[in-house]
Amino acid sequence: MADVIARSVRVTGYVQGVFFRAWTAEQARALDVVGWVCNAPDGSVEGHLEGEAGDVQKLIGRLHQGPPSAQVVQVSVEEAAPQGSDRFEVRH
Repeated sequence: MADVIARSVRVTGYVQGVFFRAWTAEQARALDVVGWVCNAPDGSVEGHLEGEAGDVQKLIGRLHQGPPSAQVVQVSVEEAAPQGSDRFEVRH
């Protein structure tokens, strides 16, 4: 992959119990983004995204909307070091 970037994300709002993690994994796989997503103890959803810059940015854009039953309040994004993932997974 050319121009690979990694980002840590935290999504706040009504994002747990609404299939947010499964939806994120589906979106990531469609965009060839690798990494992971999990529920955080504070009610947010955290993730690590890696891939070509344009694909990661598209996924971050989609996170602002989320699946139909979610109510996203904020998406925080920070630069991260690539972890060398080869797939996208939902962590429990």
